[in-house]
Amino acid sequence: MSWRPTYRSSKFRNVYGKVANREHCYDGIPITKNVHDNHFCAVNSKFLAVVTESAGGGSFIVIPVSQSGRLDSHYPKVCGHQGNVLDIKWNPFFENIIASCSEDTSVRVWEIPEGGLRRNMTEAVLELYGHSRRVGLIEWHPTSSGILFSAGYDYKQASCKNHRVNRVVFLGNMKRLLTTGVSRWNTRQIALWDQEDLSMSIVEEDIDGLSGLLFPFYDADTHMLYLAGKGDGNIRYFEITTEKPYLQYLMEFRSPAPQKGLGVMPKHGLDVGACEVFRFYKLVTLKGLIEPISMIVPRRSDTYQEDIYPMTAGTEPALSASEWLSGINRDPVLMSLKDGYHRPNQLVFKAPVKEKKSVVVNGIDLLENVPPRTENELLRMFFRQQDELRRLKEELTTKDVRIRQLELELNNLKNVSPNNV
Repeated sequence: MSWRPTYRSSKFRNVYGKVANREHCYDGIPITKNVHDNHFCAVNSKFLAVVTESAGGGSFIVIPVSQSGRLDSHYPKVCGHQGNVLDIKWNPFFENIIASCSEDTSVRVWEIPEGGLRRNMTEAVLELYGHSRRVGLIEWHPTSSGILFSAGYDYKQASCKNHRVNRVVFLGNMKRLLTTGVSRWNTRQIALWDQEDLSMSIVEEDIDGLSGLLFPFYDADTHMLYLAGKGDGNIRYFEITTEKPYLQYLMEFRSPAPQKGLGVMPKHGLDVGACEVFRFYKLVTLKGLIEPISMIVPRRSDTYQEDIYPMTAGTEPALSASEWLSGINRDPVLMSLKDGYHRPNQLVFKAPVKEKKSVVVNGIDLLENVPPRTENELLRMFFRQQDELRRLKEELTTKDVRIRQLELELNNLKNVSPNNV
């Protein structure tokens, strides 16, 4: 790999990756073995969603981010698709709304209850059908609420003479594009392009000769680019500038465990007190493990570091769906991470109203509770039900006695003559 020998001063030169302690990882996750070129993971400040192995249809699990540790084998799932789930994405403005797409040609939108799932979820709030083949990619609009994009398979590939493109990422307001792909010598490669002139790339860099697909992750606030290969154990990161050499290699995070996919925490979910500028959630299929990896800028001061946390895209949409469809465009609504990322969202997601069925016994909604998972839980539920049956029988006996008493009193009143009154 031929890195440019040019060195320049950068506040991000010493960024390092820190893997969370084992107790802060997520263990026992039945991560999907599907070989589709996607991440199978989506994260926001509330929930972690992961596509899982399942028989007869596709499913994914949704775990509260704070609920780390080993997952129960009977943990409830979102399991409404008839085919394998290929992609999942959280709505950037409603953190309880997630979209999924599948081999069954459908796109579905789900509303996750506060605190996570308590039973399997099979009914989506929206089911969208518009593809004739499997749907492999979905994306929410970054500034408009209520706009969801989906891409099906037509088996076409964009390419140029020297660079076969696999992935494209827009570089914020730099008016540049970055692509990952394969060179004519079948080496993994990245290329930087002028957004206004795609006839020739500005610069190309060969990475290595491995075969795994390269995924680019761009942070518009720090102008840092992270490269992670499917099946690799490392994550390379660069700084992108508008002047030569354009791509400045910074450092590399290394791990022996290969990654199935990576989820990324939004900026408002980062730990700014620890100078965390990016956080991955790494899927390790062989271990059934998800490892949070924090990218940290080493600083000695404990105060808020404004130079590495500029105003960033917030959790409020800049325009409505109807405005965007009419041709209006606006920049994202910015927020400060110093004191604004805990501000509650005033928007309300309006989903179709569905009738909610419930069976309440002794103040307990049986349909809202997870069925017993062990023999002890089953016995406890059985004894509670027996107690409830005894209570109901005693209440029924008492009411029967009262009814007989009232009937006797009524007969006595009828038998009394008016002269004796």
